Amino acid sequence: MVRSSRPGQGRGRRLTRQTIAAPAYVTREIPYYALLDDEALERIERHADWLLQEIGIEFRDDPKVLEDWRSAGATVDGVRVRMPDGMARRLCKSAPAEITQLARNSNRTVQIGGAHCVFAPVYGSPFVRDLEKGRRYGSLDDFENLVKLTYMTPWLHHSGGTICEPCDIPVNKRHLDMVYAHLRYSDKPFLGSITSEERARDSIDMARIVFGEQAMSEHCVIMGNVNANSPLVYDKVATQAIRAYCGQGQGIIIVPFILGGAMGPVTTAGAIAQALAEAMAGIAYSQLVKPGAPAILGNFLSSMSLRSGAPTFGMPEPVMSNYAIGQLARRLNLPLRCGGALTASKTCDSQAASESADSLHSTVIGGANYVLHAAGWLESGLVTSYEKLILDADRLGAMQVLLGGFRTDENALAASAYELVAPGGHFLGSSHTMQNYQTAYYEAQLSDSESFEQWVERGSKDASMRAFDRWNAMLKEYEAPPLDVAIDEELKAFMDKKKRSVPDAWH
Repeated sequence: MVRSSRPGQGRGRRLTRQTIAAPAYVTREIPYYALLDDEALERIERHADWLLQEIGIEFRDDPKVLEDWRSAGATVDGVRVRMPDGMARRLCKSAPAEITQLARNSNRTVQIGGAHCVFAPVYGSPFVRDLEKGRRYGSLDDFENLVKLTYMTPWLHHSGGTICEPCDIPVNKRHLDMVYAHLRYSDKPFLGSITSEERARDSIDMARIVFGEQAMSEHCVIMGNVNANSPLVYDKVATQAIRAYCGQGQGIIIVPFILGGAMGPVTTAGAIAQALAEAMAGIAYSQLVKPGAPAILGNFLSSMSLRSGAPTFGMPEPVMSNYAIGQLARRLNLPLRCGGALTASKTCDSQAASESADSLHSTVIGGANYVLHAAGWLESGLVTSYEKLILDADRLGAMQVLLGGFRTDENALAASAYELVAPGGHFLGSSHTMQNYQTAYYEAQLSDSESFEQWVERGSKDASMRAFDRWNAMLKEYEAPPLDVAIDEELKAFMDKKKRSVPDAWH
């Protein structure tokens, strides 16, 4: 049974107003940016098809996936799979162009694909950081805090998955605590575990307890996010997760992870073609598992320092790839996942701001439908920052306004204001201004636009300090969304049984 609650219930006045005002996801009203012409796009597509047909993809340590490809007509040589010309593209056609992922609060159900965009927080960081405690390994307390903050943030539509690794919980059991936290402390959609087939199935089983068998059989209620082992390899972690999720009609996000010069060529066009080939291969396999299973084409292309080997973010080459992969995904009629506010900076400084802004803006304008790492990413993804989560989310609100465009109706053109305001006058007191001031401009909560004297009077706090105050205040105001007591007890019993069935493993 899908549980519902009233958005914003029990929160502070300012937070409540923002949460109610924000939609469950963004619907784009502005055009896409076309970086490449049709001829260039066709060259990249032909090269991706050539990679799949002539070079092939290796599927390692999973005999079942090789059997599936052989039965479908691919050429299997050891673990190398070569697909006849156009095979992957044809299989991708059965994946839905748009995905509805249910939330346990129906008001927060999201639409991914088409003109719709969904923002989710950082994923996969082993470390966390905040101004008070500094950089440290993530804990379950941190994970729960970050789920709560994401739940309370109106511009984050999705709870995400591994917002940080709870490193104080055994590796083979922490997935249970993470899924429980998403289900208990939030009512937004979320991602389950993919690190082993059993953990993927545990995630799906826990979602079934909350949503019920019928909703599970008819809808997508949980998704997994898997990576290709670029270049041109899938391991059993990815393919078993694809079978676990797609076999039960749930969603899968397929993401090549390419650092140019390391896991792909240094040329932008070559890296994009490789990413397209790898993503199509993964989505094609999801459709062999279950035609029509929800699948999202993912992209994570980063440049790197060829002197040190360190990844770089917000640079012009990956920014251009965000635009190009958006065009390619739309030609495939598939939902697109890209990274969001990415940076190599170690702290919330000007480097973090500029790299994150360029990365996020190109992702949004390029047409991503699901933006993972939209808030909180620091230190090339090694760290989830409490302060940056809040600062990035503030900019996501601005991105949402940008995607909505602006109107050109009679009220927007403001003819009535000119009838009241003489040349040389001002518009502040006009009736048109009074009628529109509450919705005229996006109000950035973390930006300080007051005078120098007011800023000093309030403690001379920079943006990180304001964000620190903000997230601490939010956690004090937090109230968990309602969850049926019987369902909560069933979730806890499931977790307890699974944890008692195996000894702790820390590797």
